[in-house]
Amino acid sequence: MCTTCGCGSGELKIGGKPHTHSHDQGELRFRRPNHEHSHEHDHAHGETSRRVQVEQDILSKNNAYAQRNRQHFAAHGIFALNLVSSPGSGKTTLLTRTIELLQGELPVAVIEGDQQTSFDAERIRATGVSAVQINTGKGCHLDAHMIEHALEDLKPDDHSLLFIENVGNLVCPASFDLGEAHKVVILSVTEGEDKPLKYPDMFAAAGLMLLNKVDLLPYLSFDVQKCMAYAKRVNPRIRVILTSATSGEGMDEWLGWLRTHGT
Repeated sequence: MCTTCGCGSGELKIGGKPHTHSHDQGELRFRRPNHEHSHEHDHAHGETSRRVQVEQDILSKNNAYAQRNRQHFAAHGIFALNLVSSPGSGKTTLLTRTIELLQGELPVAVIEGDQQTSFDAERIRATGVSAVQINTGKGCHLDAHMIEHALEDLKPDDHSLLFIENVGNLVCPASFDLGEAHKVVILSVTEGEDKPLKYPDMFAAAGLMLLNKVDLLPYLSFDVQKCMAYAKRVNPRIRVILTSATSGEGMDEWLGWLRTHGT
């Protein structure tokens, strides 16, 4: 959450342009009473209560923006997906391959989230689709207000597919609704099969898990069945598709899911 990780205090850029965007929690996190006495226990309780209140306020404001985004998507027939993962999961490579396979089938647009650089947005634009880069600075997740601003620049077509590639992080993005139809969590087989238990909120929030880079399984001691069981333990309704952008395994099933849920 913002009040514990300190995110949102850096410089936000959308499409390379600076935006003012702060959750105003930095001062609260480090504020201490000016007077000194021995009631440290009372102060600790007070600070915890205030922190919880700030977290609730942040999520409440975010949810209001998310609802506006959701209404916009519904009005324009846009199927929006929030792609979440840890860094290095192969998310962008999988996304570019997906776009290539969907070429000519339906309009696609992408919102890219990273702390710095526009490398991923440039990779997406190289496929021929429109992409807007959000640089969150010190922020470790996208939020719904950022998405609203990005949509103003991106202007995705009606009845299109919108991919939102979140900042690489399996913690904070779980709590922030962007107005998407589904969260899709991408987990690489190079990360370890215990990730669903270590980061349960993310897997509980996702409707689909793409178990990615399965072409590397012959070189790893990764237990696919155990990983799937862990994900189902956290979220019995989650669907799992094994994918590889390199070998093409699972791509037809993934595209089938997109077609079924996006229509």
